[in-house]
Amino acid sequence: MIVIGEKINSTNKSARAAMQVYDAAFIQDLARKQFDAGASFIDLNAGMFVEDEPEKLEWLVKTVQDAADAPLSIDSPNAAAIKRALKLVKKKPLINSITLEKERYESILPLVLEYGTGIIALCMDDTGMPETAEERVAIADRLIAGLTAKGVDITDIYIDPMVRPIGTGTHYGRVALETIRRVRAEYPEVHITCGLSNISFGIPARKVMNQAFLIAAMSSGMDGAILDPLDGRLMASVYATEALLGHDDFCMNYLMKFREGLLEV
Repeated sequence: MIVIGEKINSTNKSARAAMQVYDAAFIQDLARKQFDAGASFIDLNAGMFVEDEPEKLEWLVKTVQDAADAPLSIDSPNAAAIKRALKLVKKKPLINSITLEKERYESILPLVLEYGTGIIALCMDDTGMPETAEERVAIADRLIAGLTAKGVDITDIYIDPMVRPIGTGTHYGRVALETIRRVRAEYPEVHITCGLSNISFGIPARKVMNQAFLIAAMSSGMDGAILDPLDGRLMASVYATEALLGHDDFCMNYLMKFREGLLEV
């Protein structure tokens, strides 16, 4: 499972406060904790600082790389901010994200090609956020075809089915899962990821819904997620589900996590 640690995000009040005053110690501690907890990438988002985003994102890259030997996910729709951050990265990063929206596609794709990054590709175009699995899969088809035609390796593409809050539409869980199943069946080499906690926005006991959706999505073919790696029960569900799906030979990783005391129950 490709875990993209979500905590260094300017929508997070404590992280935003640290970014505001350039509190390196706070950000570095948060990066180390996520990496030690099993994050494959550390996501960096400074989008709430609209005017200062390039400067903040550049500072985040420098700060986190000084503390954790982790690949980064550069999270922004702003091509100028992304480019400034990419100039500093030491390990192959992800760009989070591209869509089929014409302006965004044309500004982000050159950065993917120039820096050889992985790319999270959201199932959205200029018509907005699609309602049905059929519409989302059609957008995924076009994204994969367009990116690979430009030379992006299919294994560097992370399709995001666009998870929407279950509290705003009873069908949104089913639509996301069906999109994941269909993309996985058609493109076995592509990665599939999502912003996991989007499913629970606006409802109580969010961690319960996040955990249930994680297991269902992994069972449908999702192999990555933007999530909170400091949620011990959520991470325990990752390891258990990997074993149940046959992705953990003889449960060796599960057993190792148990011995390390990382299987929170």
